[in-house]
Amino acid sequence: MPQNFLSCEREQVMLMPPSLRDWLLEDHLAWFVLASVEEFDLGAFYDFYRADGHGRAAHDPAMMVALLVYAYARGQRSSRGIERACVEDIAFRVIAANRVPDHATIARFRQRLEDAVAELFSSVLGLCARAGMVEVGLIAIEGTKMHTNASQHATRDYDRIARQILGEADAVDREEDERHGHKRGDELPPELASREGRERWLRGAKRDLDERRAVEARPLRVRGRSACRRQSAAGGRAGWRKSWRSNAEQSGL
Repeated sequence: MPQNFLSCEREQVMLMPPSLRDWLLEDHLAWFVLASVEEFDLGAFYDFYRADGHGRAAHDPAMMVALLVYAYARGQRSSRGIERACVEDIAFRVIAANRVPDHATIARFRQRLEDAVAELFSSVLGLCARAGMVEVGLIAIEGTKMHTNASQHATRDYDRIARQILGEADAVDREEDERHGHKRGDELPPELASREGRERWLRGAKRDLDERRAVEARPLRVRGRSACRRQSAAGGRAGWRKSWRSNAEQSGL
């Protein structure tokens, strides 16, 4: 009987469900963030863009706001990290509706609309705290205690936390910009960036590895044969001496 495994067909068409609603459970934090953002007035974000629609199409501000709020709430400060998550993380893909804004676009959006982002983020944090999400660890606010009531003191706390997080995000982006320039920072070398290139490189690397192992193993075999010869020679001499002594004793020598 052949071995029985679940199939893993990476070339299968429509591997993921066609509806984004089927990608995440209904009780996932991403849906709460999306619903929360819809409850607020986003006029300050839309007013930033041209009303006549001229120019290059921009990402929907409602999506960008929800993307930043979700990312920062889950502890992701890097715009490059958010860009990667829009490809690799199902929740980010749901929020971005399968769009992938690049890290420069994400950073510019936050920088140009920082006050509006901070105000809305503060409000969403308050809603998360009121819903008990901080207590169960769904919201990643490291090193800061958030209150779960709706007092003015708590509101000031959320404003401060939101500003602090936006400052951390800006610092992370600046450091990564200096280190990576315009690149994401996680790109594979050009020779590994395509399937054909990876296969070609891996075949060559494996061949080199096999040859190196063969060269390293050859002296061991040579030393092993030399040791066997020495042992045989020593055994022959020892046997000759033993035989000579025995004959000498029998002859009374």
